[in-house]
Amino acid sequence: MTKQALAQALGEFAAGLRFAQLPPRALALAKMGISDCVAVMVAGSHESAVQTLRATLAALGGPAESTLFFSSERMAAPSAAWINSTAGHVLDYDDVAFGHPSVVIVPAILAEAEALDASGADLATAYIAGYEIWMELITRERDNYQMKGWHPTPLLGALAATAACANLRRLNAAAATSALGLAAAQASGITASYGTMAKAMQVGKAAHTGVMSARMAAAGMLAAPDSLDGERGFLRAISPAGKVDIERAPQLGTRWHSVEQGLSIKRYPMCYCAHRAIDAALELKTRAIAIENIERIEVMLGKIQAATLKNHHPANGLDAIFSVEFAIAAALLSGNVGLQQVSDEFVARADVQNLLGKVVVVAHEDYDPEWPSMARFDQIRVQLRSGETILSEPVHRALGDAQRPLTPADLRAKFLDCFAAGKSAADAAHVLQALQNIEAQPSCRALYRAPVAAATA
Repeated sequence: MTKQALAQALGEFAAGLRFAQLPPRALALAKMGISDCVAVMVAGSHESAVQTLRATLAALGGPAESTLFFSSERMAAPSAAWINSTAGHVLDYDDVAFGHPSVVIVPAILAEAEALDASGADLATAYIAGYEIWMELITRERDNYQMKGWHPTPLLGALAATAACANLRRLNAAAATSALGLAAAQASGITASYGTMAKAMQVGKAAHTGVMSARMAAAGMLAAPDSLDGERGFLRAISPAGKVDIERAPQLGTRWHSVEQGLSIKRYPMCYCAHRAIDAALELKTRAIAIENIERIEVMLGKIQAATLKNHHPANGLDAIFSVEFAIAAALLSGNVGLQQVSDEFVARADVQNLLGKVVVVAHEDYDPEWPSMARFDQIRVQLRSGETILSEPVHRALGDAQRPLTPADLRAKFLDCFAAGKSAADAAHVLQALQNIEAQPSCRALYRAPVAAATA
């Protein structure tokens, strides 16, 4: 019996998944992923990278199919997906599951669901189709994409967004297979973009690819069935050392990644590689260490994390997102690393610059077997001028990790804070309630008819 090509197996799953099949925990994950992505999308809507892309795509025109970041502005669905996804990633505040799946999947399906007038149940189903295929692909690689220079979120996220849009469009299995091949032909993203506007842009482009690949397949464009696992297929081509698993048969719909893996929601608007160090620093903050008495701060974390957190002398908010030195300084000085801290003004403060200059990164290769790109734990050692040394508790999982989840109150607070930061006129509480009951929405277009917030009415 001939082995089924991977794209065909994934295409069949994407084409056939329906709402009634979703396990309750998968639906709960979809609601969380969609809600959190909407929040960070609104928070990032005014950033320069987003507005530059918006102006560029607006000049291209097209039908007003889909809404930009819950505002009154609308664009063609592929452009809206690109812009909204860029907004969702620009602050590095989006969720995590071996990368950032929701920020590619959600803007793509929000844009296409509005264009199609799909239901909320359809939206949740499409999200899980995309998430399952994201996890199916990213867990096949034994080596680290980022150390090779690949940015896995747009690289594999383009295929996840395509699967989600294929499901939303009700493509048949053959068309969904071609859609995945078309996405593989376009997918890209490099780590050299980290700390620049290009990083969020390339993530957004993956959402655009998702919408366009499904649309092209629906129109009859074809791609090779072995585009993913063939001898010169996508997964072999991008594999850092050729150790990708292309033999394992998918168990999609039998074993659910959305149930087994979950989502990690970011507590801090920073690269996730820094989150455990932030938790360690905040724990030290509770010990009332006098900042003026600090001589040296050592942060101990994995080499892959250290390589990703490459900005050792950040000069602005964009730099700071990829600086563990800044993360620790901000935590010790402010007792928080939030949207107010990750700003040009805060980063430039003399006390911040002075303290981050005392941080030394100690990188090692004692990796977590469950997450090989991360150390088993992160820890901070503070040396005082007196010679005394203070050691933080080891942090194995960041606050907000799927194994250490945020409370519903924390999630709600983040959502409302993001809408306030984005200066949205929409009633954030109303939007959140609608998203938390997404399966009851007869039309996704109703999400954008939320009442105006009382404070801005």
